[in-house]
Amino acid sequence: MSRRTPRLFAATLAVAALALGACAEKTDDKPAAGTAAASYPVTVGSLTLDKRPEKIVSLSPSATEMLFAIGAGPQVSAVDDQSNYPADAPKTDLSGFQPNAEAIAGKNPDLVVLSNDTNKIVDQLGKLKIPVYLTPAATTLDDSYRQITDLGTLTGHADQAADVAKRMKDDIAKLVKDLPQRAEKLTYYHELGPELYSATSKTFIGSIYSLVGLTNIADPADADGKNGGYPQLSQEVIVKADPDFVFLADSKCCQQNADSVKARSGWAGLTAVKNNQVVTLDDDIASRWGPRIVDLLRTIIDAVAKVPA
Repeated sequence: MSRRTPRLFAATLAVAALALGACAEKTDDKPAAGTAAASYPVTVGSLTLDKRPEKIVSLSPSATEMLFAIGAGPQVSAVDDQSNYPADAPKTDLSGFQPNAEAIAGKNPDLVVLSNDTNKIVDQLGKLKIPVYLTPAATTLDDSYRQITDLGTLTGHADQAADVAKRMKDDIAKLVKDLPQRAEKLTYYHELGPELYSATSKTFIGSIYSLVGLTNIADPADADGKNGGYPQLSQEVIVKADPDFVFLADSKCCQQNADSVKARSGWAGLTAVKNNQVVTLDDDIASRWGPRIVDLLRTIIDAVAKVPA
């Protein structure tokens, strides 16, 4: 999901990751991909749909990307104000951060997809007889694959969803297959915002960096997990850690780049700055857990490949 502010983003991800459990198990029912004749009813966890949903409201940017990727885009009638990909997603002023049951019901949905249960919105929608599927913030790639296949089952695109998940797995396997073995691991700092919030290896984004064999300088700042994997670091901690790479996930929201990082007090001497290894990421891709996570991994690998093994 996109940030409104770095602090809100970190807090939102932490709450979603800690307060919500993993997705429900996928049903064994395999409806025909992309056809209205898919076999219904279908069940995912405690949610059963008697017929294929044709007016889906998505209040999760990651879920929106998943729905369009599996071919369910034509069934999506409204998305939240942060769902900006793909460009033709039917964006509205609905909020995923502060969902309003009355506003959602006004869209006459036959399925609502949410990433968290803020303000007990699930119960509110349940009282209105509106089916809800939760896609909580992923903590592993398997969470992402599961949500994609679950959405495929619910929307009548099971085969297409399975194909998307398989392509992601295959692409990721190819990207990490031939990574060089390094005698000493490279270190990195992943920045959520200029307030210096970061993400540890125990988070979803941290697990992506782990695939590349990088060491996260933020891990000691949340060793006990009390910050949900999203600690706020200090200038002193970062400068002392002297990371080989700085990855900026705040280039769009907060206009951060190599020059702004270099201008920070004490940062000009960082290895990452001196070696031109400050990497700007697409904020949206770096904060979601949909199919474009492959693009993020490719960006990280391409940056690291420039350092001789």
